[in-house]
Amino acid sequence: MNIEVKNSTKTVDYIESIKILEQRVEDVFLGKKEELLWILEHNSVYTAGTSSSKKDLIDKNLKIIKTNRGGKYTLHSPGQKVIYFVLNLNKRKRDIRKLISKIEDCIILILKEYNIESYTDSKNIGIWIKSQKRSKKIAAIGIRVKKWIAYHGFSLNIYNDLSLYKGIIPCGIRDKGVTSLKEMGIKNYSNIEDIIIKNFLNIFL
Repeated sequence: MNIEVKNSTKTVDYIESIKILEQRVEDVFLGKKEELLWILEHNSVYTAGTSSSKKDLIDKNLKIIKTNRGGKYTLHSPGQKVIYFVLNLNKRKRDIRKLISKIEDCIILILKEYNIESYTDSKNIGIWIKSQKRSKKIAAIGIRVKKWIAYHGFSLNIYNDLSLYKGIIPCGIRDKGVTSLKEMGIKNYSNIEDIIIKNFLNIFL
């Protein structure tokens, strides 16, 4: 199995990226193109997944884009790496829970390379860091499966402006916070794309 790897150095429009993903899903299903790993950043955009609820929207004036991924409200902004993928579960195991488990393992391994210990939470999807006062999310996961092709992906906070989360309850979780590599004291993350690619391909190839 081959996975095409793309790394966009300029920010990509959110709606445009989803159109590209949707087309890739069709192409992968028909056998026209390989699976995909695509690393990029978006300009600031708030999105609402299929299980979002208005009660999690603090700032009612925010522009929200509805999306077909699973999950609730989230934020993408510069300094956050968005890792999109298109994976053909017809040629893998048709097991969504196992897919999410592998994604979680991938993120935990990425963070280990920076000596950051992180963990999963069976009640709250995503990857978490223990802090003195409360747990903080450093990576969000949201996927959709169509014709057993899995797509969308996960986001990892590197040095994004965490104050932008104040307009929403991220992922509908009220008693926890958000963090980033920068807030965790990591000063050098220039090689983050290489680390993401290496760990993703180790797990999914």
